[in-house]
Amino acid sequence: MRKLIIIAFSIAALITGVIKGQTHSDITYSTGTSLEVQTGADVCANNIYINGVWAGGGSICTGALPVSLSSFTHSTNKRTVTLMWVTEWELNNSGFEVERTPLKAEGGKDEWQKIVFISGKGTTNTANGYMYKDENLKTGKYKFRLKQIDLSGNYEYYELQDEVSVAPPGKFDIGQNYPNPGNPNTKINFEMPVNGKVHIVVYDILGREVVTLLNEDREADYYTVELNGSNIASGVYFYRIYAEGEGQKFTKTMKMIIVK
Repeated sequence: MRKLIIIAFSIAALITGVIKGQTHSDITYSTGTSLEVQTGADVCANNIYINGVWAGGGSICTGALPVSLSSFTHSTNKRTVTLMWVTEWELNNSGFEVERTPLKAEGGKDEWQKIVFISGKGTTNTANGYMYKDENLKTGKYKFRLKQIDLSGNYEYYELQDEVSVAPPGKFDIGQNYPNPGNPNTKINFEMPVNGKVHIVVYDILGREVVTLLNEDREADYYTVELNGSNIASGVYFYRIYAEGEGQKFTKTMKMIIVK
């Protein structure tokens, strides 16, 4: 059954704001007007005045911002930055492009890079939460922003107020390879808290050296190396890291499996 809503007052400020590059005039409906707004065919203007009947599943709004963003925050865990944002409502929201730029020296030009697109909820008057994890970042400082895009191609930017800092590791470490088993390729993360020499070697189950993944100097930072297992047999292997720098030394051995 069609839901009818009798409106006998001025709708003046349900939604406020301005879409970049788009303007709206006032809309006035005379007394006795019968207005039908189909789902998806939303009616928006700076001010809408209705004295009559409004029916249908569409939306009536004033102003033009396609979303109301109530929060945009972040958290950092080693080299992973988690972005979180909440909308109070959305109007024809296609979604959000997440963009990142390294923090430049004063006067430097930002170099924004799109890293992912997160789909929006279209049109909704309920709160919605979003989250994205930006992983495997290098040590440094960054800025993030959202480019919100509506279904008509209009867009608006929302910039994270805080700068994001990815600090150097606090200690030497090496992680479990992933995926494990490798089929046949697999990656290994390791951490250097100081500048120094790092040596990573893969051995078979008999202790014979299979391949040297890394043998060079590296600066303090987070790193990832990849093993191409296409030329070795399926089975159990071990990988060992030996790192040293600024009077510190670190050795650790981990097990991994290669399947084909």
